[in-house]
Amino acid sequence: MQQRRLNLPLNPLRAFAIASRHKTFTAAAREMGVSQVAISRQISILENYLNVSLFERGIRSAKLTEVGRAFGLEISGLFDEIENATQRIINQETQSTVSLRVYPTFAHYWLLPRLPEFNARYPDIRIRFDTRVEPLDFRGTHLDVALQLGTGNWRDARCHKLFDEEVDVVCSRRYLDLLDGPPDLEKISQYDLLHARYRRRAWELWAEAVGADISRHRPTEFDTSLLTFSAAEQGFGMAIGQLGLLDSSINADRLVRPFRQPVKTGSAFYVVWPTATSVNTKTRRFIDWLLEQVGEAPEFFKSGEGGRR
Repeated sequence: MQQRRLNLPLNPLRAFAIASRHKTFTAAAREMGVSQVAISRQISILENYLNVSLFERGIRSAKLTEVGRAFGLEISGLFDEIENATQRIINQETQSTVSLRVYPTFAHYWLLPRLPEFNARYPDIRIRFDTRVEPLDFRGTHLDVALQLGTGNWRDARCHKLFDEEVDVVCSRRYLDLLDGPPDLEKISQYDLLHARYRRRAWELWAEAVGADISRHRPTEFDTSLLTFSAAEQGFGMAIGQLGLLDSSINADRLVRPFRQPVKTGSAFYVVWPTATSVNTKTRRFIDWLLEQVGEAPEFFKSGEGGRR
């Protein structure tokens, strides 16, 4: 007959294991980052579960009972083994993985089409994508590297510019065919202008630079640039496209530039990595590969040293 498994109170067990090793609630609370009261409460839960007294509590101190001392010797090593096994699994998972923060648009249009070449060169390295759009801060994260748009001033980080951000109006040929005559910069407010929520001022910056009036335009807003550019490809209207990202769509004639008025925004796309921790080999190879894609010299390995290792 199969033995019934106990519904073990794991948090109280761990609190007791640490308290029994230190022999004081104060030291256990310091290691676990909680209060002495919290340690005492957890141990009380365990004592009620076992129906035994593990600590004798005084006015200002607590002392292990004989039962508590014996029980602590038996279980404290078990939690060490669990932590060691967990750490081994984490190391195995991360040793071949580069954790990358990247914008969804950058990943879709620029990185993913190139990534098969990286995978073929380094089959043992995997890329884990983090596509959150939020300020970059390596502290408190597991990120190894990031691809970001900015001016090169991230905290506790080094960076290398990949290419400047240059923007221009893009749309599909199908949309142009629907216009009353050839595209006319003076009529741009009459066209369907597509906006991305995270790039609200893109149209204003471009229009100011080229002297266009969009004050009376008909806006359609999308949540992301990825959706905005996709809508432009499908004929919904005109968008402000990031040329370095959309080159493949433009070269394939999925998007066209009706006015050919490129404007540099003053920002650029950078590869960024933390300085608070050492850069591991797999991340260095990924960074050098990115730089190779834009014709830049490697940051870490001399030419010819970046092959399979």
